[in-house]
Amino acid sequence: MKLVVALNPVAGSGAGARAAPDIVRGLESAGHTLDVVGLQGPEQLRTELESALTRHPDGLVAVGGDGLVSVAINVLAGTGVPLGIIPVGTGNDIARSLGLPLRSPPAALAVLLPSLGREARRMDLGRITAAGRQDIWFAAACSAGLDAVVNARANRWARPRGRARYVLALLRELPFFRPLDYRLSIDGEEADVSAMLVCVSNLRSIGGGMLITPEARTDDGRLHVLVVDPLSRLRLLALFPLLFSGRHVGLREVHLRRASSVELGVPGIELYADGEPVGTGPVRIDVVPGALNILA
Repeated sequence: MKLVVALNPVAGSGAGARAAPDIVRGLESAGHTLDVVGLQGPEQLRTELESALTRHPDGLVAVGGDGLVSVAINVLAGTGVPLGIIPVGTGNDIARSLGLPLRSPPAALAVLLPSLGREARRMDLGRITAAGRQDIWFAAACSAGLDAVVNARANRWARPRGRARYVLALLRELPFFRPLDYRLSIDGEEADVSAMLVCVSNLRSIGGGMLITPEARTDDGRLHVLVVDPLSRLRLLALFPLLFSGRHVGLREVHLRRASSVELGVPGIELYADGEPVGTGPVRIDVVPGALNILA
């Protein structure tokens, strides 16, 4: 196969750079022709990937974390070109929801190789639409509220890796955070809501394994909307560990709904999708079933 390989050498505090040579050798040894693209920055990478697609590759392999996968998704959505993932990032929530090996690039490559040349797996995506802006696609979730603020804080830190970084970012932001006033419409049902956060999810987890919407699936054709009522700091600290196991589901302060379309507005907060900033609201978020082909 003709494959584009997108590398993020700084993913996972350098894990991307350490894994890249073996991944490239492994794909070449299996007989595939590679077009290797190195990450110089999200916008430059997107331009390089769009250029690579004009050469009609048979697939794209992303060696990195959720940030790199997010860029790849926004290039590939709706094209039919399948995506393979070698997760070497900090959160790896997209790979986690797909059931891929997370801490062993050789194991992830061993999963990827047999899928090359076979029929790809179909995966739903969320699509964010806002007036005057290009549509943005996401695989895991669009966050608006405390989760977005924590994400922004965690993105500024190189260490620690994984869940610990998000936990520390939460502890740093929590003393200053106040509930937000949302304008929310779920499948046309409108409401003004005061909440700590609203998260519109397509997959199960964010933040390195927090199971915010544990019933979400990659191909269920639905968005999963999480709303957390205003809470005291003490109650929020008690609730937060439950997110990692999904035990928050059913609590009186936590509301979960399924939807096809969500309209969301919240003043003063930048939204995050798959861990990347995507601007402010109001936005419309739709699920697009089968928008991405996955090699897994």
